[in-house]
Amino acid sequence: MEMLIPILWAVLGVILIIAEIFTPGFVLLWFGVGALTAAFMSVIGFDYPLQFLGFFVVSIGLTALSRTIFSNYFTHGSGSPELKTGVDALPGQIGTVSTSSRGALHEGAVKVFGSTWTAYPAEGEQPLETGERVVVERVQGASIYVRRVRAIPEWREN
Repeated sequence: MEMLIPILWAVLGVILIIAEIFTPGFVLLWFGVGALTAAFMSVIGFDYPLQFLGFFVVSIGLTALSRTIFSNYFTHGSGSPELKTGVDALPGQIGTVSTSSRGALHEGAVKVFGSTWTAYPAEGEQPLETGERVVVERVQGASIYVRRVRAIPEWREN
C-alpha cells in the first residue's frame, strides 16, 4: 500500500501534464509538476500532510511565477506600440477600388491586403471609381470608410 501512493501522485502528475496539451491556459502543467514533486516526497518518506503541502506550494508558486514572467516579458509595456492585427490594422492602409460606387449610399468595393471590403466614401468624398487608390479611414462593422490618396510614396506604387 505504501508504494501505491507515489504511483498515484506520479500518475496524477502525468495526466495533468498531458491534459495541458489540450487546454488553452498554462496552469495544468504546474499542477502536474506539483504532483510529481509530491510523488518524490512520498518516495523519500514524507507523510501525507507534507506531500499535500509540497503539491500546493510547488503548484501555486510555479503558477504565480509563470504569470509574472508572462505578463512582464510577453506583453507590451506601456511605452511600446501595440501590435495591431486583423481589422484593427486596416485604418491607414492603402487599397484599390475594385467596384465603383453605386446606390444612394455610394457603396463600392475596395481591395485591401488581398481581401475585398464593402466600402463607402468618407464624409465629403466623391463616389468611388474603379482603379482609384484609397486609404482606409475607419472600420464600422463589416464596412470600411475610405478617402482618396492624394500622393502615394514611390515604394507603395506596386
